Amino acid sequence: MSIFTTAISDSTSTDSSRPRALGTTVRRARLQDAVNIFELVNSLSGDGTLLRRNYAEICENVRDFHIAESEAGVFLGCGALHLYGPHLAEVRSIVVKPEAKGQGAGGKLLKALLTEAEDQGVVCVSLFTRIPDFFFHFGFRTTDRTTLPDKIYKDCQLCPRLYACDEVAMVRGPLPRMAVLGPSRIAQPELVKLQTGTIPLLHPTPETKQD
Repeated sequence: MSIFTTAISDSTSTDSSRPRALGTTVRRARLQDAVNIFELVNSLSGDGTLLRRNYAEICENVRDFHIAESEAGVFLGCGALHLYGPHLAEVRSIVVKPEAKGQGAGGKLLKALLTEAEDQGVVCVSLFTRIPDFFFHFGFRTTDRTTLPDKIYKDCQLCPRLYACDEVAMVRGPLPRMAVLGPSRIAQPELVKLQTGTIPLLHPTPETKQD
């Protein structure tokens, strides 16, 4: 259902032909990394693992991404953290190249994104995945997707897999009790309702003064 599906493996293969993650480093993505992110994410769009994204969209959101690379600077994978607000963030697009799976690069990416969420003071981190067992090791638990109205309003309601979603919703931390996007089509009476209306001007400009 999500635009971004977590696509890493929890394989423990020790194939010697694979690059070891011991020397893997994770850093914030730069605009120059957009091509690699674009190619890797879209390489998994053919089988429906990820929805295809255009290059311009990757460039617009490149500051959401971290990338993993080898000691030699070879691009191994990427992951993104989308911030809804202090109440919620979402891990997206954790993708590792096939030759780097099972070597720990995905775990390093996830830890970097969780650290960023903590630095930002985010209370709850969410994700949608087909491999929930991997994320249990990082403190995530399954939840009903309707507990994440921001996610539903932003992505799910427009997703072509809305009625055929096979992803598991997971969260780390207390469930959010507010939403900043809406209105949600999912009724959540227990959520804190946001204030609506206009902010009065303390010092009206000539254009706003009444005669």
